[in-house]
Amino acid sequence: MISAQTVKELRDQTGAGMADCKKALEESQGDMQEAIEWLRKRGAASAAKRSDREANEGIVVAKTSADGKIAAIVEVNCETDFVARNDEFVNYANAICDAVLANDVKSEDELWTINVGGKTLGNLRDEILAKFSERIGLRRFERIETNGHITDYIHAGNRLAVLVEFDAPSLAADAVKGMARDVAMQVAAMQPQYVNRESVDTAAIAKEIEIYKQQAIQEGKKEDIAERIANGRLEKFYQEVVLIEQTFVKDPSRTVKDILADLAKSIGSDVKVRSFRRYYLGEQ
Repeated sequence: MISAQTVKELRDQTGAGMADCKKALEESQGDMQEAIEWLRKRGAASAAKRSDREANEGIVVAKTSADGKIAAIVEVNCETDFVARNDEFVNYANAICDAVLANDVKSEDELWTINVGGKTLGNLRDEILAKFSERIGLRRFERIETNGHITDYIHAGNRLAVLVEFDAPSLAADAVKGMARDVAMQVAAMQPQYVNRESVDTAAIAKEIEIYKQQAIQEGKKEDIAERIANGRLEKFYQEVVLIEQTFVKDPSRTVKDILADLAKSIGSDVKVRSFRRYYLGEQ
């Protein structure tokens, strides 16, 4: 039996009609992800859920070492915007990020034992919890080390932060530094999922092709034509989710790959993106 609440949740995530959502859940035996795919195959839902964010407050912090070889990114949550903007909470989140940057911690338990100004981070956590009458927690953190270079970008309000790891001779030159920031802003604005085509999961590709094929069949196309249409639509998928194939936000006539190639030519050395991290507050 599919509950009305489950149908409503699916509708909230996909924007599809109630009847379609009920049918999708029945066909998928109540599995939410399968129901979303069922709707997509019939063109009743968008390619992505309308929203996958949780209603959390807090801040996201990212920092990079002076030589650009190490970076850290953390998300610390609280219940209200009032606490998120409080200086003590902001300082606490920054202390956590500093500790992650300076120490190769393997677990959250280890993180709380690190000394900061004569106290452990665990002590600071307890003080913050005692001061504010709401739930406060470290949602996630990550530390990156590289023999390349890393740049960070924090969007206004500390609700979004990005780290981008580059293969580049140096980020010191103004041209390279400017490009690195532009790419980080690209990641922030356009939400890519992969660096290049080679990094796209084969299962994800197969799933997209099947969805596009079923959409074409639902539109009345024969199977062989539907397959060709699906492969054509896959190119659009790459342009949406692959960073270097995205339209460059500062010049829509070009791609990120074009910008990197021009910079490499001007400095006489390859410039490549190795990886990126994008933390949006409350994102799953």
